[in-house]
Amino acid sequence: MEASERLALASVLVNICVAGLKYFLGIFAGSLALLADAVHSSADIVSSATIWAGIRISRRKSKRFPYGLYKVENLAALFTAVLILLAGFEIARTVVWSGERLRAERLPYALAGVSLIALILLSFSRFELARARKLASPSLAADAQHLATDLFSTCVILTGLAGAALQVAFPLDKAAALVIVGLIAWVGIRIAIDAIRVLLDASVDFQVLNVIREIILKTPQVARVNSLTGRNSGRFKFIEVELSLKVRELEKAHLLATQIEARIKSQVPNVDHILIHYEPVEKETRVIALPVAEDRVHLSEHFGGAPYFLVLTLRNQDQEVLEERLLANPYRAEESGKGIRVGEWLVSLGVDEVITGRSYEHKGPYYVLANAGVVMTPSDEQEIARIKAGLTARQVQSAQGGSPSG
Repeated sequence: MEASERLALASVLVNICVAGLKYFLGIFAGSLALLADAVHSSADIVSSATIWAGIRISRRKSKRFPYGLYKVENLAALFTAVLILLAGFEIARTVVWSGERLRAERLPYALAGVSLIALILLSFSRFELARARKLASPSLAADAQHLATDLFSTCVILTGLAGAALQVAFPLDKAAALVIVGLIAWVGIRIAIDAIRVLLDASVDFQVLNVIREIILKTPQVARVNSLTGRNSGRFKFIEVELSLKVRELEKAHLLATQIEARIKSQVPNVDHILIHYEPVEKETRVIALPVAEDRVHLSEHFGGAPYFLVLTLRNQDQEVLEERLLANPYRAEESGKGIRVGEWLVSLGVDEVITGRSYEHKGPYYVLANAGVVMTPSDEQEIARIKAGLTARQVQSAQGGSPSG
């Protein structure tokens, strides 16, 4: 069994023990309130058993339910919320309106037994709630809060027994019951609202969505996040993303989406399914970089050691050069790894393509630029002026889908 199943089964056993103790003490001490609360604890057994069954069922998938039955946990939580509200009503009815009179000779035994029950409920409910939050299980969290309401009712009975033992004239049990019934109602309504929100596919918490957005935007090839939505299903999350990528090759875009999905699942707990829609970013301009030799006329024979880089910004609509910058290579003097550093520098400048004097395929700079969606194009032409003149013709040809025939 999974940890969540073992915890739910332990809750069933605790409720059986608590119900048995309350029933025994109710008969032994002649307490109608304890007997009524034993009935309430019997309902807790059914509730915990339902949650245990719900957790087991929720993990199953089939052709009819391809996204799993995770929401069975939320149904179990909603059922538990109803039982919590009924428990509050039962406490109010049996304690506030009860005309019970206890016999003094039974009070010490009843007080000791009810104190033991309260200690058991307090310890296990705190333990279960902590584990439920770690496992992100809504049904186990609801069960822990249900046990807490049982603790409230036990404290009401304990207050009444103590008041009777001290022969207090003021009805302490009734005053405490009014406060506790209000707390029980608040807990039950909150659990019900949370369960209904998930059943109606309300959005994942915005804080979680912001974390996912930050993970996605750390990927250099992502131009922007167009849409990000998510929903809960039981303890799991289903995420849907629409991205604009600086990648046009379908294979690279698919690989990138797979990497983003893996990062999200590794950093955000309980993400079951991620659907990523992606499209190439539509840019109005294109930035091209060329390594320039010392004479500033020809392409440099080196990449990392090039003295300068000519950075051209062309408008895609008509291929007009909007901006031309000749930048000194800041990493030329580096002893090692300068090609990789230059590649990272060009990526930071927003370069879309690098035209070089020779091929750098399967070398460090190539991988740096390729991972960022930057194309490296070797050129047979070595004169910068001729390359610039040929860019317009090449870009127009590319836009038309290839070289004209005939």
